[in-house]
Parts: sequence; C-alpha cells; structure tokens
Amino acid sequence: MASSTSRRRRGGGLERVADNWERLVRAALKRDRDHLRVGGAPAAVGGQRLADAVPASLGRTTNIEQILQAADDIEVEDPNVARILCEQAYTMAQNLDPSSEGRGVLQFKTGLASVIKQKLAKKDGAPIDRQNDVQVLWNFYLEYKSRCRVDDMQREQERLRESGTFSTEMGNRAMKMKKVFATLRALLDVLENLVGQSPTDRLHRQILEEIKRIKRSDAALRGELMPYNIVPLDTSSSVANIFGFFPEVIAATAAIQNCEDLPRFPFDTPQLRQKDIFDLLQYVFGFQEDNIRNQRENVVLMLANAQSRLSLQIGSEPKIDEMAVTDVFCKVLDNYIKWCRYLGRRVAWTSLEAVNKNRKIILVALYFLIWGEAANIRFLPECICYIFHNMAKELDGILDSSVAETAKSCTTEGSTSFLEKIITPIYDTMAAEAENNKDGKAAHSAWRNYDDFNEYFWSRSCFELGWPPAEGSKFLRKPAKRKRTGKTNFVEHRTFLHLYRSFHRLWIFLLLMFQLLAIIAFHHGKMDIDTIRILLSAGPAFFVLNFIECCLDVILMFGAYKTARGFAISRLVIRFLWLTAVSTFVTYLYVKVLEERDTRNSDSTYFRIYGLVLGGYAAVRIMFALMAKIPACHRLSSFSDRSQFFQFFKWIYQERYYVGRGLYESISDYARYVIFWVVILACKFTFAYFLQIRPLVEPTNIIVQLHDLKYSWHDLVSRGNKNALTILSLWAPVLAIYLMDIHIWYTLLSALVGGVMGARDRLGEIRSIEMLHKRFESFPEAFAKNLSASRIPSRRIDRVNESEITTKTYASIFSPFWNEIIKSLREEDYISNREMDLLMMPSNCGNLMLVQWPLFLLTSKIMLANDYASDCKDSQYELWDRISKDEYMAYAVKECYYSTEKILHSLVDAEGQHWVVRLFRDLNDSIAQGSLLVTINLKKLQLVQSRLTGLTGLLIRDETAGRAAGVTKALLELYEVVTHEFLSQNLREQFDTWQLLLRARNDGRLFSKILWPKDPEMQKILKLGEDYNFSLILYSWTFHKQSLYLR
Repeated sequence: MASSTSRRRRGGGLERVADNWERLVRAALKRDRDHLRVGGAPAAVGGQRLADAVPASLGRTTNIEQILQAADDIEVEDPNVARILCEQAYTMAQNLDPSSEGRGVLQFKTGLASVIKQKLAKKDGAPIDRQNDVQVLWNFYLEYKSRCRVDDMQREQERLRESGTFSTEMGNRAMKMKKVFATLRALLDVLENLVGQSPTDRLHRQILEEIKRIKRSDAALRGELMPYNIVPLDTSSSVANIFGFFPEVIAATAAIQNCEDLPRFPFDTPQLRQKDIFDLLQYVFGFQEDNIRNQRENVVLMLANAQSRLSLQIGSEPKIDEMAVTDVFCKVLDNYIKWCRYLGRRVAWTSLEAVNKNRKIILVALYFLIWGEAANIRFLPECICYIFHNMAKELDGILDSSVAETAKSCTTEGSTSFLEKIITPIYDTMAAEAENNKDGKAAHSAWRNYDDFNEYFWSRSCFELGWPPAEGSKFLRKPAKRKRTGKTNFVEHRTFLHLYRSFHRLWIFLLLMFQLLAIIAFHHGKMDIDTIRILLSAGPAFFVLNFIECCLDVILMFGAYKTARGFAISRLVIRFLWLTAVSTFVTYLYVKVLEERDTRNSDSTYFRIYGLVLGGYAAVRIMFALMAKIPACHRLSSFSDRSQFFQFFKWIYQERYYVGRGLYESISDYARYVIFWVVILACKFTFAYFLQIRPLVEPTNIIVQLHDLKYSWHDLVSRGNKNALTILSLWAPVLAIYLMDIHIWYTLLSALVGGVMGARDRLGEIRSIEMLHKRFESFPEAFAKNLSASRIPSRRIDRVNESEITTKTYASIFSPFWNEIIKSLREEDYISNREMDLLMMPSNCGNLMLVQWPLFLLTSKIMLANDYASDCKDSQYELWDRISKDEYMAYAVKECYYSTEKILHSLVDAEGQHWVVRLFRDLNDSIAQGSLLVTINLKKLQLVQSRLTGLTGLLIRDETAGRAAGVTKALLELYEVVTHEFLSQNLREQFDTWQLLLRARNDGRLFSKILWPKDPEMQKILKLGEDYNFSLILYSWTFHKQSLYLR
C-alpha cells in the first residue's frame, strides 16, 4: 500500500512538472502573441521565431528549419497554412527522435506542440478538418506563386544580370526572390510528404506532377537555395552577386570550364551550370560533392586574384592570362616541386613549359581537392605531396585517353571514393596511434605523432609504400601489444645524458679550452716546443669526447631503428666506426709523439705526421663550417648536392632534413653573432686563466711533492699516486664554476649590448603620461617617415603655412592607425568608453588647416587659457606669448576658434548670418589694430562660455520642435551677452542701431529659422565642443588671429 502511494506521488510529481512546463510555455507564447499584435515579429518557443528554436540535432538532417521559417513568414497571412506546416514539422521531429534524446529536443517539441494548440483554437470555434489540409496547402501554393509573380521575377533578374551591372536594386531583388523560393520549396516538401508516393485521387496526382516538373525543369528554385561562400558558381545564373560581375572572376570561371582538350565526359552536364574540370576530377577520383564546390570557388578566386595583380587590360571577352595561371601553379605546387627535387624524383610533368594553361589549372585543382578532403592528413604536407605525385601521374594517363575513366587507385566495390580508398587507411592508423598516447602520459617512444608520419616521406623509401598505399605495410600498421611500428627519425628518452648530448659542442669546447689553459698555466706561460707538444693533447681529447657523443646517439636512438630511414642508421654506424677508428689512431699517434719526445736525436717523424693529420682534419671541418654558415658558400653547397661525392661528406658532417635546409643567417648578422660570442669567450677565458686556473698551479705542485701524508680516512687512490683525490677536491669546484659561469658572462654582455641597442632604437624614452604628452607631437611624423608607405604630396605652399600643412598631412596618415590601436584596447576592455573618446584622434581630413589632436592632450588647456585671460593686465601680444609657451594650449585655442566659427556659420541664415559675419569682421579689425583689449571685456568670458555650453548641449541631440525652440532661445541669449556685455560700448551701439537686426528682432525673425546640423563632420565638431565645454571660444578667436599677425 505504501509503495503504491509512493508511486502515485512520484507520478503526480512528474505530471505537475509537465503541467508547470506547459503553463510556462503558454505564458511565453501569450507574451509573444501580444507583442505580435502591436507590430512585433512572430515568435514561438522561448520568445524566438519558430525556425530559430530548432535544435542542432534536428536541423542538420532535415529541413524542419526551412519549414518553420516558412510558417513564420506566412503566419499573419494565413494562420491555417502555418498550422499545417507546424504539424508537419512536429511529425518530422517525432519520427527523427521519438524518445527526445537530443539536446533541446524535448523543449522544442513541447513548445511546438503548444504553438499548434494555439493555432487550432480558431476565432469562430469551428473544428479543423485535416482531410482538407492538402487542398488548402495546394490552393495557397498556387495563389502564393501567382501573387509573387515568380516567372516575372526570374525574367527581370535575368535581364538585370545580362546587363552586366550590379546595383542595390538587383541585390534587393535577389534577397526577395530567395525568400519567395525558400517558402515555395518548403510548401512543396510538405505537400510531397502529405501526398506520399501513392496518389489516391486526381489532386494528389496533380501535385506529384507539379513536384516532378519543378525538380526536373525549374533549376532556379533549387539553385537559389544552394549555399556558397563568396561567389555562387554552383547556383542558377539568376543569383545576384557583385563578385560574379568582376571581369577576373568571369575569366577564371571560363578558364575552369574550358574542356576542349579533355577526354569526353561519360556523364550528363549539370543542370545549374556548365561542366568543368572539377566535374571530371570528381568522376575520376570520387571526391565528395561539398569538397568539389568549396575548391571550385577557391581556385576561381585564386586565379582572379592573380589576374587582378597583373593590372592588365581585359577586353570584351575576359580571359585569364598565362602569367596568372603560372603564378598560381608555382605557388600552390611549390612544396611539391621542392619535395621532388629533394628526393631526386622527377615531377609529374615533363617541364613547366610543356604544360599548357589548362593542364596547370587541372593540377592546381587536383592539389586543392586532395587537401580539402584529407582530414587530419593535411597536417602532413609531404604526405600530401606523395598522394598528389601518384594521382597526378595517374591523371596524366587518363587525360591522354579519349573517354574519361575512373582511377583504379580510388575504385572500391561498386563506386569510386578517394576518401575511402586513400585517406581512410592513413587516418585510421593515425587515430590508433593517437589513442595509444594515453592522454599524453605515454612515453615519446611508445607512439607515433604527426612528425613521425610526415618524416616518413622525407626519404626515397616512402615510395616502397606503393600506390594505392599497401594496407600490409609497416607504415599503416596499427599499434599492438607486441607488434607496432616505431619512431621515424628521432625518439625522446628522458635521461640526464641529454645535458651532454644536446649541448655537446659547448661542453667539448669548454673542456678543451680548460685543458689548454691549464697546460699553459703549468708551463708558466712559456710557449716552447715542449709546451706545444703537450697542447696537442687536445687532439685525442677532442676525438674521444666526440666518440662519447656518438655513443649517446646510438644509445638514445633505440626505439626508432626499425622504421628509421636507412640513411639515418647508416650515418650513425659510419660515424661510430669512423670516430672509433680515428680516436684510436690519433691517440696512438700522440702516444708515439710523447715517446718520440723522450728519445734523444729523434727526427720528429710522428710529430710531423700528427700535425699533418690534425691540420688536415681542421681544414676539412672549417671548409664544411663555411659551407654551412656563410650564405654564399651555402648556396654553392646546395649546387654540389647533385654530386654524390660531395653529398656523402656533407651528409657525414650534418644530417640532411627536408625542413629548415634553406634557413641561414645573412653575413652581417652572422658576423655580429660571432663577434658577440668572441667577446664573451675572451672575457670568460681571461678571467678563468688569471683568477681560477693559474692561482691553483702552485698549490697543486706543492701537494704533488708532498710524501707520506696520513689521511684520517681510508685512502685507496691518493697513496702512491701523488695525492690524486686531494688534487681532485681542489680542482673540482673550480671546474664546476668554470663550466657554469659562462651564463654570467652571457647575461652581463647581453644586458650591455641590449641596452646599447635599445638606446639606439630609443626604447623606453616614454616612461610617464607627462612624457607622452611632450612626445606625442612627434609621433605622426615619425610614423609617416618610418612605418607608412604613403608619400607626402609634393606641392607648392606658402612658407608661413608650410610646417603646419606638413604636420597635418602627417597627422592624417597617423590617425587611422592610432585609432585602431585605441579601438583594440576598448574591445579588450582595457579602457572605458570615456577613456576611448579622450584617446581617439580626429581624422584631420577636413577643411580645418590646423592639426586636431586627441582630447587627452587638450582637456585642461582651455580652462588654463581662460584663467590667463581673466588675470591679463598686459597687451594681447604678451598674453598670446604666454599661451603659446604650451603648444597644446595654443592648438586647443585654435581648434575651438575654427570649430565655433564653423558651427555658427552653418547654424543660422538671413539676418543671423549677417550678425555672425560682421562680428567676425569687427573682431579681426580690432586684432589688426592692436586694440583687442579695448574691443572686448575679458571679464565676461565665463558668461559667454556658459551660453555656448548650453547651445552645444542642445545641438548634439536629435532635432525636435522643443529643442529647436530651445536653440533659438540659446542663440538670442548668446546674442545679448556678446552684444551688450562682451563687446565694447562703441560696437554695442553699432549693433543696436543696425536697422537690419533691429527689424528682425522686433518682428521676432532673428534666429527663428535654425539649420540643424546633420552633417557627420559637423556632429563630430559638436561632440568635440561638448567635451571641451567650449570655454573661452571668443577668446580663442582673437588669439588665433593674433598668432597669424605675430608671424
């Protein structure tokens, strides 16, 4: 009993959840429906349009989204038809995911069911007869097609397309036609699903005949809905796209459609376009349809871009030039050509001159198709080259035949598929190796990565893989417990031995120099023949240390011997045998040299042989070093690769790799690098000799001469061996410091050189905002001269304005780049909107002759100028000199003057325009006469400022009747303040007795008509004025004019 009650409770809980969810959806639908009544867009699920609510799992496999989009579009026009479409979409969703396992499917079904319930409730309450749904939908389809005049729309669009011009009207027509076609296609799909394949009456048969006719003949209905990226090459010609009208695009499209010298196609021509080389490649190799469409567009755009860069005149019939095709061909197949040259293989064509333009385009298209369908194998560029090499050869034989046939390498059971036959086996092997990685926890030697797969194609042995790749080859072997394919060239073993192996040249050099410096120190700096013989002991030491490094190479290569290239293993073996022999031989010779030294009346035969061997080896190493480091010798050595003799010795000296073989420094950079390290090593070895090695010579000699020493611990080495452990304990710390202090010398010298270079490049000069203010004025000129490719226009200008015009030209070049930097800072949320406004720089492209700087340089300058003017008791010349001491204050005064003048002239007309013109003329006359302080009252500048602030505060907003009246009132107040308080008594009387202004004021016509500023440039000036608060505007007029007279 209890269990049944519990079950009822749980069941009731689920029912309450469903009821609550349905009420929530209904509330959302009611809100959206109310919004629709007041003019909003139709919405359904969760406040979205029906088509926007389709889950991704349903939209990818069905056209539910298109059906619901049509339902949204015709909701207002015919709700009953919209209801039919929604019911069909719900049925499709239920059939596709009956248990609602997909993400968001349950919510979508619930919401859509609620929408259908809403549509079933008709205004008159009449029931719905679903048996008439087909008839209703068919009648609406015919009426909609007739009302939209689809046939006339297609003819008009075709006419516009054939005219060869693109316009906004054409684009709008294309968008409208796409929408109409999408709705018609959705209606036909629903009709087809409702009727089925077995018509039961005449209406059903009529509908099926219409659907078949549409699918067979009306290509536009399907073509207009086909997706594309930039250029619609696979759609109907009625599609309006501006890129399709470019002559280069037309020529490139015609180039890929040139099939005159190609074998005959054993398939029908596509309905929506002409056949082209991509259709042939799809038939031959079985590429996927989407890959064909993407790469067709890609090749067309590349050819068009190459043609446009040639800047050639295109005639009435655009054609792709041979140079453009060759340029694309060489760029796309550059890596393949270098790969063939590296492996000593001939490319898939005889010579570049022997390949015609059409064949070049076909090979480029083939390469792109391989890359586009290669999945993760596209990260193996040399593997792509191998695939292209074999497919290009296979294609060459097919193109020479009369009828195209499928490629044998891509033929599977009953079909042709490049993906299944070529890509899938390699991809499966790579995926299996990736799974063997154990989320990055497996050792480097336990699995193959992308480098191992790609490096397999760096040797001629890759051609043993065959074509198509043999499934039983070692390369395609999947990892197993006992049987797997190892690494290709390099395997990483985590061991401290890498400390020596990775930097073996440095360790060998330091140890040899320590040996030489110690020998010199023990011989007290004397360089006689005996000292030289001892110094030559560095020869055996050098070869022994290299032999140790070679042994480490052999040991650390375990794990890659099975799959490593034969050349790599041969090089290891040869180097091991060579260093073994030469170490033994040189050591033997040096022992003979020492024995010869102790022999009286010796002819030094071994010494001469030993010197000849070391000198010859040193000469060969220096020669190879020059060939590897100096660019001129490096290029010479690349030509010598054709000789097996030189290639063998180069290969012994340094392993050949496909990547990085053409990278080398310039002579100047390499010389600076060598000088840098010579200075470091000279300082290090000088310090080591005088302060580390030589001070230990005398203590070492004393310890060696001591006998019968008694140690407090058991000694097994020092007794009878000249106190060897004691000497070792004395020299070991010095040797450790000697090996490690090179980092100290490197740090010191790199800091010194870096500081000099930074000072030369003037880095770190701007360390504060004050210094930024001072140096910002030089930024535009430095940018224009050093970073911009733009040229300053050369023209004759007056000497007075020459520097100002040049600076403005520099600023117009610099400002777009500066503003992009500021916008990026705002997008990353480093600065606020207000800070962005302060940092943005005007374009400096307007009619103002002065330079416009960012506001953060000018913000406080107007207020300071206002204070200077209020405290002024001297002449206008001295006041302007005081302001001009701050360059940005002078710029701010000038900019406010020009901006205010332009605003007032553009704002008023008739009598108001006369007042503005006369006001400026009287002020300029007073400046010319030097009577400015007599003409105006500087104490009233604050009052003028307040009136101008109120005026600009209204103008930066949108125009309304109330704001227009406010602007008129603000102008009248400005007129009263300027005329009766700011100007002198004489000028005041002249304006008061001016009959033109007097009649306009008495009639109420003064400033009655306002020309509201709508020009974008004027709106920017107004916004700038609002930020400035337009303080001291009239004062700015006068002192800008004064600056012109003072010059």
